[in-house]
Amino acid sequence: MNVFSPADATETAKIVKAMAEIPGPCYIRVNRNDVPEMTDPDEPFAFGKIRTIREGKDAVIFATGYMVYQALEAAKALEADGVSIKVINVATIKPFDVQGVQAAAAGMKAAVTVEEASIYGGLGSAVCEALCSGPSRSRIAVGVLGIQDAFGTCAQNYDELLTHYHLMPKDIIAKVKSFL
Repeated sequence: MNVFSPADATETAKIVKAMAEIPGPCYIRVNRNDVPEMTDPDEPFAFGKIRTIREGKDAVIFATGYMVYQALEAAKALEADGVSIKVINVATIKPFDVQGVQAAAAGMKAAVTVEEASIYGGLGSAVCEALCSGPSRSRIAVGVLGIQDAFGTCAQNYDELLTHYHLMPKDIIAKVKSFL
């Protein structure tokens, strides 16, 4: 099973086109809400690869789906505090880019994962497994942000849900700072 979580509508369109060429079943997780465009329409989709959205030298945030936007907002705020954050878009959850994650985390003081899904068996788990495996084993602290093992809830809007689950930029900032 190939699993995708695009950051915006442009990336969604690229993934849907790529899915027609990928052998085997595919699952794409999309957000129903308006999402700011963050991906370059001219850049081809790289199946199974992570993509650096923003360079940084202190910590790396691995984000998927709408959380890429939230991570970028957090990185901008952290920059104002003198903290340099690399933001990685993980649009392909499976197959997972282990070598890409290891390379992106190299030299960083900390890593944080951000997903709007369960933290169990999701992006956070995959990043942790990638960073603790193989010859390039990383020794950085990893923080995981996402939905805890809990029933869903209702809200008036998406930001209210993200606030409830502690997935707003201020929550990402707090997590990054707690690991630096």
